Amino acid sequence: MASQESHLTATLLTSILAAVLGSLQIGYHTGNINAPAKIIEEFFNHTWRARHNQSMPDHSLTLLWSLSVSIKDFGALLGSLGVKYVADSYGRRNSILIVNCLSVVGACLMSASKACESFEVLILGRLVFGLFCGLVMTLNPLYIQEVSPTNLRGAFATLNQVSFASGILVGMVAGLETVLGTEHYWAMMLSLSLIPALTQYLVLPFCPESPRYLLINRGEESKAEAALLRLRGRAEKVFAELEEMKEEAAHTQSGVTIHEFFKKRSYKQPIIIVLIINLGSQLSGFNAIINYSTRMFQAKFDEAKYLTLGVGAVNVTFTLVAFFLMERAGRRRLLLTGFISIAVCNLLMTIVDSVLHLAPELRSLQVLLVFCLISAYELGPGPISWFIAAELFDQPGRPIAMAFTSMLNWGGKFVLALLFPPLLKVCGEYIYLLFMIVALLAFTFTWIRLPETKGRTFDDIAEEFRGAEGIPLHNKTGFNTFT
Repeated sequence: MASQESHLTATLLTSILAAVLGSLQIGYHTGNINAPAKIIEEFFNHTWRARHNQSMPDHSLTLLWSLSVSIKDFGALLGSLGVKYVADSYGRRNSILIVNCLSVVGACLMSASKACESFEVLILGRLVFGLFCGLVMTLNPLYIQEVSPTNLRGAFATLNQVSFASGILVGMVAGLETVLGTEHYWAMMLSLSLIPALTQYLVLPFCPESPRYLLINRGEESKAEAALLRLRGRAEKVFAELEEMKEEAAHTQSGVTIHEFFKKRSYKQPIIIVLIINLGSQLSGFNAIINYSTRMFQAKFDEAKYLTLGVGAVNVTFTLVAFFLMERAGRRRLLLTGFISIAVCNLLMTIVDSVLHLAPELRSLQVLLVFCLISAYELGPGPISWFIAAELFDQPGRPIAMAFTSMLNWGGKFVLALLFPPLLKVCGEYIYLLFMIVALLAFTFTWIRLPETKGRTFDDIAEEFRGAEGIPLHNKTGFNTFT
């Protein structure tokens, strides 16, 4: 293992930081829409009045606003469909550069909507930006995992989530009325994501392509070796890693169609694991809290938007904790801890909400529970759900697996953004019990089925699944973290 130990070079670090600028943009447009909602709704109304000489009916305004918020997740769902084609045709790094133009176009449309006096342009901008989200939140972990050394792979993949969470916090701050969330400046606020987008165009072209892609997909060994030498900095590291890649190439067929992906026996287990972990992460309540936190707090606190900032700060803090723990504690342990903590938080939220009318002073406890739920999510399920598929599949299956991850993640977000408000009306505080059940199911399944992938080569993990036809994985040596 000593020969594999951390070899962090300037090229490797620059490549990863340049890649995660994409998720920073996505976080920014997730966080900046919460606080200035009223001002942008007023712009919708003003535009309508200018055209029709009458105010927009309330229900239409509410509908238009939910559409504006959720269209980004819908766009992301569509974007995920293009991942395999782009990643395999143009390479991992080039794909990130190509799809970055969607972010630039989306941001320009959003900020131009005020000057054009058209809310349609704003909604179109969020849809185009959504396409970018679906592609880049998948291409990033794919690129990061393929350029990182085995012993740092999980930690670096977590940086994608750290960047996303930081973007949410920056967006929340930018959206405050004391900053840019004002009638004059909201359009400018929506264009700020152009800064990281343009920075990415300046830096990423100088970073190497994924050596795995060059060797296994393209068969260009000399180019793969050159890229690997730039990333690792030392020739002896390169030799061992090239051998491991050739080993993987020998075991894999050249390409996998989507039909073959879902038919292949050695993929069955990983597909189910990815399905449960992603839906467990998305449907255990975190997204409802992030999207509706200002409204949840508004009913009870005067300074709701500052509590929402607290949500953003806790979010960033615990993605950083996950970054430091990922290679120490391993994926399994962090996922199990996260899911069981989310279940407990949801149960306690139900209890606190039920007795709130009897003891209003419990409101502060409710805020504390929201913070606990967010930290539990970011400790494991949040970051791991985005990259675990890249570790469980071999090279031909990896892009489809990551596209599948993206569809589950964005689909879960979209469904929750749409269904949470009506469900809250129907179930009241018992909605948290639904979230609790989802978290418990994900916990149980992870406990029984998920292998530990920390510190293992891609080929080694794939070998387990190739040899695991019909064998319950948790009985195999080396899998169970807790024995």
